[in-house]
Amino acid sequence: MERIDRSAKVRENFHQAKWDEPIIFELSNKGERGIQVPRAESGIQELVGDGIAGLPLHMRRAVLPALPEISQPRVLRHYTRLSQETLGADVNIEIGQGTCTVKYSPKINEVLARLPQMTELHPFQPTQTVQGILEIFYRTEGMLKEISGLDRFTFQPGGGSQGIFAMASMVYKYFEEKGEEAVRDEIITTVYSHPSDAAAPAVKGYKIIYIPPNKDGYPDFEAFKVAVGKRTAGFFVANPEDTGVYNPRVMEFTQLVHDNGGLCGYDQANANGLLGVTRAREAGFDMCFFNLHKTFSTPHGCGGPACGVTGVTNALEPYLPGPLIVKQDDNTFEFDASFLEDSRSVGKIRSFYGVAPVVLKAYAWIMSLGAQGLYEVAKVAVLNNNYLYKKIMEIPCVDAPYIRGKQRIEQVRYTIEKLTKDTGITSGDIQRRMMDFGMHYWTSHHPYHIPEPMTLEPTETPSRDDLDEYINTLKYVFQEAYDNPEIIRSAPHSSVCHQVDGSPSDDPDQWAITWRSYLKKTAKK
Repeated sequence: MERIDRSAKVRENFHQAKWDEPIIFELSNKGERGIQVPRAESGIQELVGDGIAGLPLHMRRAVLPALPEISQPRVLRHYTRLSQETLGADVNIEIGQGTCTVKYSPKINEVLARLPQMTELHPFQPTQTVQGILEIFYRTEGMLKEISGLDRFTFQPGGGSQGIFAMASMVYKYFEEKGEEAVRDEIITTVYSHPSDAAAPAVKGYKIIYIPPNKDGYPDFEAFKVAVGKRTAGFFVANPEDTGVYNPRVMEFTQLVHDNGGLCGYDQANANGLLGVTRAREAGFDMCFFNLHKTFSTPHGCGGPACGVTGVTNALEPYLPGPLIVKQDDNTFEFDASFLEDSRSVGKIRSFYGVAPVVLKAYAWIMSLGAQGLYEVAKVAVLNNNYLYKKIMEIPCVDAPYIRGKQRIEQVRYTIEKLTKDTGITSGDIQRRMMDFGMHYWTSHHPYHIPEPMTLEPTETPSRDDLDEYINTLKYVFQEAYDNPEIIRSAPHSSVCHQVDGSPSDDPDQWAITWRSYLKKTAKK
């Protein structure tokens, strides 16, 4: 038998399962059951009644909920088919999710998070019944203090953007206490920082000042000096920025803001290339936030579940959203409600405190690696990224603006503008064609400051073989753009996905977010 030649490392024969699967409400048959719930025994009925009479009238349904009625085997087939129609970290190489740090999440951590002791937790439980998870929060905070150099963290933010909003809220409260909130109405950020570094402070009412890059791609310090002044409330920045360029002069920036009375917040949603290398405190930041669902290996989950932990120096601790977890003299753990009595606290920015399964998984990941292991994560992530960078820059139609000849950190924002000019094929077209090889490719943040962007972040997870497979697949598709562009324009061909018409998203009459709203809309036609 002749051995299969895998030297090209391109999955030309990939074909994803496509079931043309209806939504579960369309599979429903009246009277069909997955399980027959037994009636309560007479002794139980005598004790608790019918289970309804005790409910206030305003909480009782007038009609039964419109739930699908379907057997167990059909439910199993339905969700298994949907899982086969999904590209994700367990079935494809997740290099193309630039800026999102999609890495391997150990399955043992998933097992931990699914233990009944976790899944049956409720945020309204008395604290004496949840001492274990409160200790996990407390211990995780201690490790984040070491990683960042900061003094106190809150787990309340539900994600990175909310973590930035917490920082913006604290900045406002800080200057409100000083009576300067009307004057200090500007937040400075950079063009290539994550868009949320501008959006979250804007929600708080701040005017946003953008600093452009200089010719080498670093934030322009001369423009920064002009921007900083008496109206500056804060400086929010990602470093490295979303281009993968690290600003080595960052302390000059933070010092200038401090000299002018402002505060500095570090966007460390993606700190994967910096663990054990540099810390927020030494870079001059008063605040930072981490995304546990990125750097700390809890699954990204398409935006959730997430947890954007926000840390501050001692000087800003009174402004943190509360409550915070404290360790008592008897080694038990409680929520400190004193923030309710302190007018400096920004209060709650979210109903409940943190996302317990996410924090547990992050804690397990950090503990399994230890300090040296975290440093190894950063080194391998940077190594993988720069190997990918070198190989991709050998492709004639690809470029990467700025710092030529120098290494990037954990990701790179490339441009395929030349390919588009030569063939008419865009970055969005490449995205759809990569699906035909079981690959994920993300087209980056809007607005497109870098034309036809391609943002790749391998993290520490892929092997060299994985990287080579991704590189060779990109080369194959780029060559198709020159030789047979129509196969790309009409892609995907071997994926469950189809080309999406963007117009319905702008017309509420053409979409529905629930089955009930769908039925209402279709009934009108």
